[in-house]
Amino acid sequence: MPHRATFPTDRFFLIAGPCVIEGDELLFRVADHLARLAPRVPGGIIFKASFDKANRSNAGAHRGPGIDEGLRALERVRAHSGLPVLTDVHLPEQCAAAAQAVDVLQIPAFLCRQTDLLEAAGATGIAVNVKKGQWMHPEGMAGAVKKVRAAYPPGLARAEGACDVAVTERGTFFGYGDLVVDMRSFVRLRAACDAPVIFDATHSVQQPGKGAEGASGGLREHIPALARAACAAGADGMFLETHPDPDRAPSDGPNMLPLNQLDAVVEKCVATWELARS
Repeated sequence: MPHRATFPTDRFFLIAGPCVIEGDELLFRVADHLARLAPRVPGGIIFKASFDKANRSNAGAHRGPGIDEGLRALERVRAHSGLPVLTDVHLPEQCAAAAQAVDVLQIPAFLCRQTDLLEAAGATGIAVNVKKGQWMHPEGMAGAVKKVRAAYPPGLARAEGACDVAVTERGTFFGYGDLVVDMRSFVRLRAACDAPVIFDATHSVQQPGKGAEGASGGLREHIPALARAACAAGADGMFLETHPDPDRAPSDGPNMLPLNQLDAVVEKCVATWELARS
């Protein structure tokens, strides 16, 4: 059974991992790297990978191994690395099974207003990260968080200084093929939702539909600067998809951070986060 993961409110934390589940060799390589990095991240690291990428740009694009095989892979990662694990859920009926295998459920941005999904995630009693829709203003996320919290089983203990629900900013899509990050969003989201706010620095540089053959492109060179800016502007934690060889990754390669660049980016984020709050 997963342990009770929560999101700290007083220490910088990180969610990181490959976009989609691949073989154990790749998953363990990334998880081992994150486990070595974790002592330098005050609030800890949560490993992330998706068992299904249900909103790919092209119908024939790689989606992942599916829920059964994917959850078994994530259980192996958790046992191997000792890290808490997060995965996306897309349907209400996926939540209970996923909650038996992972520590955190994540609601994709495109699904952030789906009441049945939000309530099913909350009803599991484990931590939930809700990504802000690319079309939504910050205050519009308050309803999504309330739906999750209202569904939590009564009587669950919460660690002091920690929260069970977080919201993630991943930029706003204006229809020109780029996402734009409003740095005011972190303060506004926290005030509206009364929840820790995470910055998805990798999906914020995604260019939906602008890659080869209509796939999503990305500008990963902007990840470090945006991540530091978000830490200075008030983000509580960071979301970074990372891969040893992003250009060969089956999903979201153009906007993933190469694994060998991760440590430097995270260390600067920690320093910026702490300086901004000193």
